[in-house]
Amino acid sequence: MRWFSCADSVCCLLPAIVMSTGMLMAQVVPSALESPPARPPQAGPHGEKLPGMPKFHDPAPYDINEHTGYQQIFDGKTLNGWDADPSIWHVEDGVMVGETFEGKPKGNNYIVYRGEKAKDFDLKLQMKIEKGGGGGIQYRSVTGVPWTRPQPAGLPPYDLKFMMTGPQADFWFPVNERSASYTGQWYSENTMQGILAYRGQVTQALPGQTNRLVANIGDKQALGGYVKVNEWNDYEIIARGGVMMHIMNGQLMAVFIDDNKDSVNNQSGLIGFEIESQPSKISVRNIWLRKFD
Repeated sequence: MRWFSCADSVCCLLPAIVMSTGMLMAQVVPSALESPPARPPQAGPHGEKLPGMPKFHDPAPYDINEHTGYQQIFDGKTLNGWDADPSIWHVEDGVMVGETFEGKPKGNNYIVYRGEKAKDFDLKLQMKIEKGGGGGIQYRSVTGVPWTRPQPAGLPPYDLKFMMTGPQADFWFPVNERSASYTGQWYSENTMQGILAYRGQVTQALPGQTNRLVANIGDKQALGGYVKVNEWNDYEIIARGGVMMHIMNGQLMAVFIDDNKDSVNNQSGLIGFEIESQPSKISVRNIWLRKFD
């Protein structure tokens, strides 16, 4: 690949491949990404046709309801395709609801989508948490792994059929400053990895190394202003290879880049939701999945 300067007065650079004949092959651009030229075409120094500089334009606006290429994985009426403890999870007025109650300890509990597994995907949904407690969105996860920590006294045994282990996009009710700061972060559920990207961070793990800070998205506490309390929140997860992004209400919250190709975080897995502590009520609706596997 070599770069050749244009004859245009604007110092643009065009990538080109030098062929054995000395001819230049123009870069192929997807038509959907092309912009109309800002000026008439011009002739280059070798007689080639140069379209001129493209008009700069903004991307299409953020839209949680844009679902091209997505499939809806919750029908709003039943839990078909989902696996859960019916004493906690049910459908209520078109919404998936998980609820725990004061004085009735349940421990960590999950609802698992068994319809398919996904590694590279976009997941869009709307989520609300009320009354307290927390949980989050599981992805690239597995079930059946025993709980890695001592189980708190007084809790019923965990049902490994629903126990999810793997990456989680956190979502907590702001009962205190600490729990409020969890929402949006990258957390590894039921492993010894813990929090690998706090809200406001882009972190990266290279083979044989711990994760390191690459960049700051913003102040952890200030980003909490994008989280709506007792209201519906847009939540989106984008996962491509080792890059996993958490987005809430159009605002990037956390990014973790795992460059260990054999990492458990880089495998195809299950999607689900967690509810933790009591009392707590987690509601989810409009769950859309677009796979790139």
